[in-house]
Amino acid sequence: MYKIAVIPGDGTGPEVVKEGLKVLDAASKKFNFKFETKLFDFSGQRYLKTGKLVDDQDVAELKNYSAIYLGAVGDPQVKPGIIETGVLLKLRFALDQYINLRPVKLYSSDYCPLKDKKPEDIDFVVVRENSEGIYKGMGEFKDKGSKNEVAIQISYNTYKGVERCIRYAFDYTRKRNKRKKLTLCGKTNVLTYAWNLWERVFYEVAKDYPDITTDYAHVDATTMWFVKNPEWFDVIVTDNIFGDIITDLGAMIQGGMGIAAGGNINPQGVSMFEPIGGSAPKYTGKNVINPLAAICAAGMMLENLGEAQAGKAIESAVINIVSKKVKSLAAGKMGYSTTEMGDLVVANL
Repeated sequence: MYKIAVIPGDGTGPEVVKEGLKVLDAASKKFNFKFETKLFDFSGQRYLKTGKLVDDQDVAELKNYSAIYLGAVGDPQVKPGIIETGVLLKLRFALDQYINLRPVKLYSSDYCPLKDKKPEDIDFVVVRENSEGIYKGMGEFKDKGSKNEVAIQISYNTYKGVERCIRYAFDYTRKRNKRKKLTLCGKTNVLTYAWNLWERVFYEVAKDYPDITTDYAHVDATTMWFVKNPEWFDVIVTDNIFGDIITDLGAMIQGGMGIAAGGNINPQGVSMFEPIGGSAPKYTGKNVINPLAAICAAGMMLENLGEAQAGKAIESAVINIVSKKVKSLAAGKMGYSTTEMGDLVVANL
């Protein structure tokens, strides 16, 4: 019995989560596992009414769950950054979800903006450090409000944080067992403190993995190769901010935000899975948003829980639908409603 904490969140989050849970229910019956859910209302509307986001008591309760399934956070009525920091980053840091895992996989050439690229050309994974770096929130203002103002934002990197992320990436590359190649993506020529640490640790850990081929690419070059030669990549490991940026580009070359899913992973604790496209408030309540990213996130969650067969079956169903039935992956242009897309995945499971 898996205990799943469900955070529908804001905007279209509840709509896509509903379809993901529909698919999970069908998969549980087909693959003989059980799960129960509890809803947690960490949303913009709740914040506007009560001023509450995620507190320490919520975190303590969530530690008792098998996994967290998140729809989206972000409400246009709330100042940007409040919900994102008070929910998403709060959970990532408090639950020590130090890995952000982002598969970038093209399911159909029809939706790729790159010329002549096929599914076999775009199939890689980004392992992003998820708890340190510039998103740690460290820094200060000096002479704020004056013409002499200085704003300092610190990229905070520890040996422990870098080493465990890099080791996870090597282990994942070995387990993935495809090209068995791990690329470090950074900026060693300019960010000479943080990336000196990352580079040293990367090649130190590499000695324990003689079966894994390693290489390095500057982050700006990485974005170029994503577009020109995405087939070069197998697994990429990088820091928090670079990972945030390159995975959005990855989403575009795999077909768009409507198909992009990710996991916030604590290998020894509670992990959280989500579509990466955001709350898309302008589509709220219209039953037109694409739920496939949320459904793929549910599949990732099952694989992480040990239900690999069920997780792969969900992905296969999505591939079948994207390859044969869907006009577009964009909201309102799919040829099906949100709920009909969920029904299609169930039918193809």
